[in-house]
Amino acid sequence: MRISEILSEKVIATGLEATDKYEAIDKMIELACASGNMINKDNVKQCVLDREKLVSTGVGKGFAIPHGKTDDIKDIVAAFAVLKPPMDFDSIDLEPVKYIFLVIGKESLLNAHIKLLSRISRIMNKEEFRERLDDAKSPEEIMEMFRQEEQASFES
Repeated sequence: MRISEILSEKVIATGLEATDKYEAIDKMIELACASGNMINKDNVKQCVLDREKLVSTGVGKGFAIPHGKTDDIKDIVAAFAVLKPPMDFDSIDLEPVKYIFLVIGKESLLNAHIKLLSRISRIMNKEEFRERLDDAKSPEEIMEMFRQEEQASFES
């Protein structure tokens, strides 16, 4: 599964503001509602918060990937945001987070969920990709960046 298959312009935000990681997660859940794939928003939020309690999903390099698994969705749910300003997310490298990629998968699709998290991490670990995200002005531009990056990855 490609990132460009689960993301769309309507679930991407530039300049998202939040005071702490819990408000950021809440705003990401709200953004993800635009996918139309949530059955029960409160249960989806709880599964993400439960996962966050285990260990922070601030994975470093200014990036967080809050995620969870629940059957309270019709299909994989995702949202992406560039935070303005960056914020503390209890990241493993103690650096502020600038980018959040929310992913909620179905309980029965664990393998697809893990592959998707891996693909997102690979792309977001590329410094030049993160730098281009800093200059992105619109959800459409960010969506196109993910498409191009995936295309380049599949061709190499």
